[in-house]
Amino acid sequence: MTEMLLAALGGAIIALLLGLFGGGGSVLATPWLLYAVGIADAHVAIGTGAAAVALNAGANLALQARAGTVKWPCALSFAGAGLAGSLAGAALAQRVDGTALLGGFALAMLAVGFAMLRPPRDAGDPAVRLDAAMTLKLVPAGLAVGLAAGFFGIGGGFLIVPGLMAATGMTLANAAASSLVSVLIFGLATSATYAASGRVDVPALLAMLAGGLIGVLAARQLAPKLAGHALLARRLFAAMVILTALYVGWRALG
Repeated sequence: MTEMLLAALGGAIIALLLGLFGGGGSVLATPWLLYAVGIADAHVAIGTGAAAVALNAGANLALQARAGTVKWPCALSFAGAGLAGSLAGAALAQRVDGTALLGGFALAMLAVGFAMLRPPRDAGDPAVRLDAAMTLKLVPAGLAVGLAAGFFGIGGGFLIVPGLMAATGMTLANAAASSLVSVLIFGLATSATYAASGRVDVPALLAMLAGGLIGVLAARQLAPKLAGHALLARRLFAAMVILTALYVGWRALG
C-alpha cells in the first residue's frame, strides 16, 4: 500500500511539473520509481515512468489545446520526426546493462538541469507559422530529441522546449504547450516498446495516473500565479534535477 501511495504522489508531481513547465517531471519519474517506490529493475522503472509521463502529458495537452496555446503544425512536425528516434532509442536501451543505463541517465539529467538554468534568449513570436525553412530545422532536432527520450525513458520536455524555440522562434509559453505533443508521442512509443517485453509495472502505473489527475488540476490553478516568478521557479527546479542526477550517479557507481 505504501508503495502505491508513493507512486501516486510521484504521478501528481510529474503531472504538476508537466503542466507548469511543459516537461521536467519525466526526468524525475525513473529515480522516483527506483528509490521511492522501490522498483528494483531499471528497465521496468523506465518503461513504467515513460507510460505515466505520456498519459499525464496527454491530460495536460488537452487543457492547453482548449486554451489555444499549442502551435499544432510545428508541434506535429517535431513529434513526427522524433517518433522514429524514440522507437530506436527505446529498443537500443533494452540491450544496455541497467547499471550502465542509469549512469548515462544521470549524465542526461545533469545536462537537462544545467540547460534549464539558462534563461530564454528572447520573448519569441506568438504568431509564428510553419514554413519550409522551419521544417528543415524541426525535423533533425525532433529526431535527435526523440532518440534521447526513447533511450533514457524521459519525455524530453526540457529538450523539446528549447528545440522548438530555437527552430521556430515561438514564445516559451507556446513551446511549453506544444512540447506536450512530443512528450505524449515519445512516451507512448517508449513505453510500448518496454511493455512488449513485459517491462511495465501496471499497478504502479495506475497509481501514478490516479495521482496525475490531482497534479493536472493543481497545475491549472498554479500556472497563472507562477507567471510572475517563472524564471526563479525554473532555476529552483533545475537545482533539484541536478541534485537528483548526482544521487542517481552515486547509486549507479555504488
